[in-house]
Amino acid sequence: MSDLGEHFKIDINLGKANSKYVFQGKKYRITILSDVLIRLEYSETGTFNDYPTLFALNRRFEKEPLIKVKEDDKFLNIRNDYFILEYSKEKPFEASKLVPDTNLRISLKDTDKVWFYNHPEVRNFKGSTYSFDYSKKGFTLEKGLYSTDGFASINDTDKPVFVADGSVKKNPSDGVDIYLFIYRKDFGKALQSYFELTGYPTLPPRYALGIWWNKDEEYTEENLKEILENFKKSDIPLSTILLGRAWKYLPQNNEPTPNFEFDKGRYVNPEGLIKNLHEEKVYLGLNIKTEQGIYPTDKFYNEAKQILDLKSDGVIPLNVYNTKLLNRFYESVINPLIDLGIDYFWIDDNIKDKISAFMLTHFTFKNFQRKETRRGLILARNHGIAGHRYPVLYSGNTVVSWKTLRYLPYYNSTSSNIGLSWWSHDIGGYMNGTEDRELYTRYVQLGVYSPIFRFASKAGRYYKREPWKWDVKTQKIVKDYCLTRHRLIPYIYTEGYKYTKLGSPIIQPLYYKYPETKDEPLYKNEYFFGSELFVSPITEPKDPIMNRVVHRIFLPEGTWYDFKTGKKFPGGKRYVTFYKDEDYPVYAKSGSIIPLAVLNEDNLNDVHPPKELEIHVFPGKSNSYNLYEDDGVSNLYQDGYYIITNIDYNYRQNNYTLIIRPVEGKSGIIPEKRDYKIRFRNTKNAEYVKTNVGRFEVEHKTYTDDTDFIIEIKDVPTIQQLTVNCGGKAIEIDAVRLINEDIDEIISDLQIETNLKETIANIIFSDKEIRKKRIEIRKLRPKGLKGIFVKMFIKLLEYISEI
Repeated sequence: MSDLGEHFKIDINLGKANSKYVFQGKKYRITILSDVLIRLEYSETGTFNDYPTLFALNRRFEKEPLIKVKEDDKFLNIRNDYFILEYSKEKPFEASKLVPDTNLRISLKDTDKVWFYNHPEVRNFKGSTYSFDYSKKGFTLEKGLYSTDGFASINDTDKPVFVADGSVKKNPSDGVDIYLFIYRKDFGKALQSYFELTGYPTLPPRYALGIWWNKDEEYTEENLKEILENFKKSDIPLSTILLGRAWKYLPQNNEPTPNFEFDKGRYVNPEGLIKNLHEEKVYLGLNIKTEQGIYPTDKFYNEAKQILDLKSDGVIPLNVYNTKLLNRFYESVINPLIDLGIDYFWIDDNIKDKISAFMLTHFTFKNFQRKETRRGLILARNHGIAGHRYPVLYSGNTVVSWKTLRYLPYYNSTSSNIGLSWWSHDIGGYMNGTEDRELYTRYVQLGVYSPIFRFASKAGRYYKREPWKWDVKTQKIVKDYCLTRHRLIPYIYTEGYKYTKLGSPIIQPLYYKYPETKDEPLYKNEYFFGSELFVSPITEPKDPIMNRVVHRIFLPEGTWYDFKTGKKFPGGKRYVTFYKDEDYPVYAKSGSIIPLAVLNEDNLNDVHPPKELEIHVFPGKSNSYNLYEDDGVSNLYQDGYYIITNIDYNYRQNNYTLIIRPVEGKSGIIPEKRDYKIRFRNTKNAEYVKTNVGRFEVEHKTYTDDTDFIIEIKDVPTIQQLTVNCGGKAIEIDAVRLINEDIDEIISDLQIETNLKETIANIIFSDKEIRKKRIEIRKLRPKGLKGIFVKMFIKLLEYISEI
């Protein structure tokens, strides 16, 4: 009988591949798992592994690969549209140094690229790393799947294997076990095979996409109530509070203290606290450090001693290979916390044994599955083994600096190369550095357009993660962006579902479509945020004289619109842009459909599927978007308890039609009736509007908001079809962004004599050569233009010359 519960079980039959595509001899086994994935095994003893490993959970792929095979007693030749495999049977994959050619050779079809055993794979774009805690030595990114060679290998040799009860044992194979992804330019197909092999990404609870609060203070119950109240007073939403190491009694003078219990001095009634937080729609997580072991002061200690038959006292390590100890640890320590109302855990172990650390993350996540009403969530470091299965990943204690901020978008994008999306970084930075309002603001703005948004820092009154501790202007900007984050949850959650279902990472780097931008410092941080948005993050401080960031962007092919202003940008071009503190470079493609929540003013924290939905629709192209919704907290979505609502946009130059209808799932998941606010971006007041629910025309309200045309329809049954049609002559606003408008705003804001501004504008916007404009600007010094402004305008002329 297993020591582990039913919810830990693994289907070991999935470890056996379809025998039709297995080619085996005495010492080798080659398995074609998909059109782009090959498993390569070699063992001198002929011992191979058919158990799922920690990495490879499934080898029984649904779709059969298309291959052609030629073989005789000595040679094996397998080919398809992607590769040609040539192998000299029974020989080691790596040829002898005396033999000029390799025994195993896999060529990419219709190219000169060849993979062989121990190939250096130098064109690999890397993937991710364990974390990037502060270190003078820095860190090295590990290999990913994306390569301009069109292939990448992952070595699974010697990884422990799962057995039926979910426990782990030593790998029975004593040889080489490699997975080769050989995909040419079809990286999306490689990712799908990767996820089918390792398990598709897990969808985190919906609240994980809101605002996290995680400052490592020794909070009391009253402190947490104050935090909650301050967020409420500031009109800033909050989804979850994550308590650091100080939720339990901290040791004084190295005394042994309980490691898994609330400090009773600061938390008199934790159950009441959790109930209060849940009433406010705020979820609670706890930091646990299992590497510290089980102390004699822990309630579980005596039971652990008995399980292990220990005679002497001392700290007991949590051995993840001892299933009886592990099961009782969950039953006696972790599950009582979950039953108390704790929603998730942060496993903050920092140990060298990544296999054990990974196993603990796996078991803790699986432990949540004992109840289908509780969807698992773990915050843990990336152990380099299919980290996408256990959201969310923790990037470590980072330094407060522009250097750290500059690295974050690159790190997020690069992680997509190994299928990772749910990264959680310390918004504002964790420690050291200097608290700076501009840096803090840019951290927040990047956090809004990142998979996870977590305010975090070490303890200290001068680490200002609290928005209300900053000046009025900063508070206003941070508040607006935090509200935007919560409004974006329907969109981000839908993109997260697509990541779970289809294996499409939420963040994708620009170089997937433009490989040449990989090493361009100006553009390597740009990324696609879901299917509809593109972000060019600001990671440098502003020009203090201009009071703006001078920002260079490259936009992909097509037509793009500034998400905030609606200004139109023809794609496939480079631009010089100027951004104030309150602005951020986020772009929606032509035809984009972006569903946003209209927040409940009575409870901004509520992240459930909203009663009122605002849908932004950008002109220029027809499009269709499937909005995904479920209860957000349970695993019932895996049994079909979800709903997908199709939003279909038919664009014609003088006529827009938007159809909203449920296409998949079950009723009762979302509000029975919903209020819709359809915001047609860059659109004038339409001459006619018609709204239908089913076959019947219904009332609506229309108005314009700056450059947007808005239609409101109330109380629409969510199981029926809503059709909105509007049109008129030349209703689309063709507001192409012009750099002259940006420069005119800069001139207007400067502290320069007004008459002098007119002279400057006449020079800047004249048809003269740039060289002559520089000369005329310099001549304004005797007329009162200070040297700092002369230098600034000379620089502006340089930017203009780049276009």
